Amino acid sequence: MILSYTYRIYPDTQQIQLLDEWLETLRLSYNYALRELKDWIASRKCPIDRCSLESEYIICADYPFPGYHQQQNNLPKAKKEFPRLKCVPSQVLQTNIRRLHDAWDFFKERGYGFPRYKKVGQMKSMLFPQFKTNPITGWHIQLPKLGKVGINLHRPVRCGFVVKQVRIVKKAMGWFAVIALYSDIEIPDPFPHGHAIGVDVGLLSYLATSDGFVEPGRKFFKDLHSRLKVLQRRLSKKKKRCDPASSHDARERAPRQRSQNYEKARKKVEKLHNHIAFKRKDYQYKLAHKLCDMADTIFIEDIDFRIMAKGFLGKHTIDAGFGQFRSILKFVGKKRGVFVGEVDHRGTSQTCPNCRITVRKELSDRVHSCPECKYEVDRDIASAQELLNRGLETYRGTPEKHSYWLSSRSVGRDVPRQLA
Repeated sequence: MILSYTYRIYPDTQQIQLLDEWLETLRLSYNYALRELKDWIASRKCPIDRCSLESEYIICADYPFPGYHQQQNNLPKAKKEFPRLKCVPSQVLQTNIRRLHDAWDFFKERGYGFPRYKKVGQMKSMLFPQFKTNPITGWHIQLPKLGKVGINLHRPVRCGFVVKQVRIVKKAMGWFAVIALYSDIEIPDPFPHGHAIGVDVGLLSYLATSDGFVEPGRKFFKDLHSRLKVLQRRLSKKKKRCDPASSHDARERAPRQRSQNYEKARKKVEKLHNHIAFKRKDYQYKLAHKLCDMADTIFIEDIDFRIMAKGFLGKHTIDAGFGQFRSILKFVGKKRGVFVGEVDHRGTSQTCPNCRITVRKELSDRVHSCPECKYEVDRDIASAQELLNRGLETYRGTPEKHSYWLSSRSVGRDVPRQLA
């Protein structure tokens, strides 16, 4: 079992300067390894019967592909040529190369998304892959070549878990440590049991359950959009670069750097984006725990929210973060022993959950009224009840016997007859 806990850390000024230097060194080594990879690929693009009229990459035909193991073995030689690499822990450099080749393998599987160079400031994290002893001592965490760093241990490390690896992440709000805790115990995946509910998500109300619970809609990005526009407008008016000298020759010799006012304005924009993301995730975790308190089995839609975000309500769909909420709900459900299953979403809002006939509705119709069985209920609750119907039909045939579906479930008077 592996758990990931995120803690706020408080490095001092000297440690912050060292961490920034490490991130910049990792960025340069990442780009160097990517350049070697791209050169090897470019040298193999030449047709066998002709060459380019301008230029062509020339690499020996027997030169092997610069894979992970080859580039990792070249790190000791690179340290002699580039002494800057010696300042960074060796395992951190190795995991940085592993990061590049994970992106390369992912590109080969998907067929798109070739790894790109990282610009200044885009390298935001580094990974310490292993520790001989527990690095957390009291209110400090011991990191190689960095020493003890203050940490806000707001939740203790559980008994029986050991620290597997630590990832240091830089955000506009400060520095964070994502600690992976490992234990030999295995927790079986939960199976459908107990009281079951269906959950339908939407924009007017964030979600509605088959039991009649409705969570009001929350718009995290929209609430702070006016403040974000002000900060972005100020950022656009700042001078992005500052010239090191006034003469043309001096500007050519020395690279230009970002102005201090531009950096201050950019960090304010980044902090506000972090604040919005933190508020959304905190709300979704609390809502997931609330749903797990309501039921032992939860059925949700299998909709691809990326397609939903391409519609005319795409901005609000992305603001709601339904895909992230579904992932959080699955994680919280597995940790608490609540089964979370996905069911077919097609036509749930156009089907009567009581008699199962098709009842066409426009988007403006917010009440489900069946002309056949005269069943009336809120549109979102009707969709959640139909999701519950499909969930029972889908997962009733699992190896475990689910005779409790009709005997132990508590059903309200507003729930359709078929569910009761």
